[in-house]
Amino acid sequence: METAKEMKTVNQINVTQLFDTIEVIKDNPAVAQFKFRATNRWAGGAHNRARVKDFYGALQQDDSRDAMHFEIDEPPVLLGSNKGPNPVEYLLVGLSGCLTTAMVAHAAARGIEIRSIESRYEGDLDVQGFLGLSETVPVGYQEIRISFRIEADLSEQEKEELLAMAQKYSPVFNSLAKPIPLQVDLERS
Repeated sequence: METAKEMKTVNQINVTQLFDTIEVIKDNPAVAQFKFRATNRWAGGAHNRARVKDFYGALQQDDSRDAMHFEIDEPPVLLGSNKGPNPVEYLLVGLSGCLTTAMVAHAAARGIEIRSIESRYEGDLDVQGFLGLSETVPVGYQEIRISFRIEADLSEQEKEELLAMAQKYSPVFNSLAKPIPLQVDLERS
């Protein structure tokens, strides 16, 4: 008599499903190909509204979730009206979620239980580049500093190893740390 496979969770991650997914991808690497999408519409001034809904992954289109909307704006000192975080703040938010998720999932796969993780992100940006006032000032962050506080029954060295693992496996971290090709086109009417 066959019994149902026992589900194991660590850090609220279904480790059984994680390892099953890994095996499926080993058997068919095409399952690992994903395309994520976002749209954006200018709302006036520095205000934009972005939307995330569907994506492609695991060999199929997935539009099962409700659309999520993001208000994007600038603070008044940067000619906005504070209707939402600015784009470079969203970049920090995306980085924070990806590093943390990578750390938690890989820790779970290794059976490491984490009680809590807190992190802080701070980036230096000189708007002279954005405003076109200097050819030598980069248009974008010049540096991002990240600090983590991890509560777990681990030595400091083991926590450092978790942090290194998060950096190694975070798609957002690696998209920022290593140049990636970007293609921008104008849709013709």
